[in-house]
Amino acid sequence: MTTAPAVSAHGVLPAEVPPAEIGVIGGSGFYSFLDNVVEVRIDTPYGAPSDALFFGDIGGRRVAFLPRHGRDHTIPPHRINYRANLWALRAAGVTQVLAPCAVGGLRAELGPGTLVVPDQLVDRTSARVQTFFDEPPAPVVHTSFADPYCPSGRAVAIASARAGEWEPVDGGTLVVIEGPRFSTRAESRWYAAQGWSVVGMTGHPEAVLARELGLCFTAMALVTDLDAGVEAGEGVTHAEVLEVFAKNVGRLRTLLFDVVAGMPVERVCACGAEDVPRPV
Repeated sequence: MTTAPAVSAHGVLPAEVPPAEIGVIGGSGFYSFLDNVVEVRIDTPYGAPSDALFFGDIGGRRVAFLPRHGRDHTIPPHRINYRANLWALRAAGVTQVLAPCAVGGLRAELGPGTLVVPDQLVDRTSARVQTFFDEPPAPVVHTSFADPYCPSGRAVAIASARAGEWEPVDGGTLVVIEGPRFSTRAESRWYAAQGWSVVGMTGHPEAVLARELGLCFTAMALVTDLDAGVEAGEGVTHAEVLEVFAKNVGRLRTLLFDVVAGMPVERVCACGAEDVPRPV
C-alpha cells in the first residue's frame, strides 16, 4: 500500500491516483485484498472523514473504500462524521455508493446470515446532522426522498447475490436507531409491528446525504442476529454480532466485489437529477 499527499475538499487528486467512480462505505479490511492500493486523506468543509480513502481497482472499475468506523473500528455510530464521509467520496470523483452494513432481523425468518437489499428506510435517530443545507448562506432545500435507494444499484446487488447462490431478500425497510445501545424488547417489538424488516445504526443519514450530493446509494444489509423482541433469551450482544459478521465477511466481500464489477457505467436512474440544488 502506498500513501499519497492529502488533498483539499475541492482539490485535485495526485496524478498517481485516478478518480474513483464507485465508493464503498464500511470497507474495513476489504481493500486489503487488492493490489496497488493507494491511501489518500481528503479534507472537507465538515471536518475529517472517518479515515483516509483507499483507492483500488475491481473488475476494471475504480473504487474508493472508506472505513465507516475508522480502520480500527473506533468510531461509534452516533459519532461518525457522515457529512464529511459523503463529501470526501464526492471529492474523490465517486458517483455511486455501496453501503454494506450489519443489522438485526425484526422477523423470525430474517435470521443470522440473511442478506437484505432494502428499498425503504425509517429514521429513528435523534442527534445526527442529516443535511448539507442547514446554515446560511445555503438555500432552503427540501430533498425528495420517497425512494431512498438507487434502483439500478439494488438491481445489480440482487442479481449478483443470486448469481453467487446467496438468495437475497428483495426489498424491505431498514429502521435506523441512534445507538450505540441495542433496542429494548419493547422497541424491537414496536418496530416489527410496523412491518419493518431489519434494524441498524448506520444507514442514516448516509442515504439522504448521498441524495443531496446527487450520488446513487445502495444498502446491502447482513443480518447478524434476531433483534431483542423477536427471540427469547438475553437479547442481542456485541460478541454475537461480531461472531456472525466474521463468519460471513468473506461471502459479503465476494458479493461486494461482484456488485462493483456489475454496476452500470452510465447512470440511468434519477439519483443525480440535474434540476436538484447541490451543496458546493
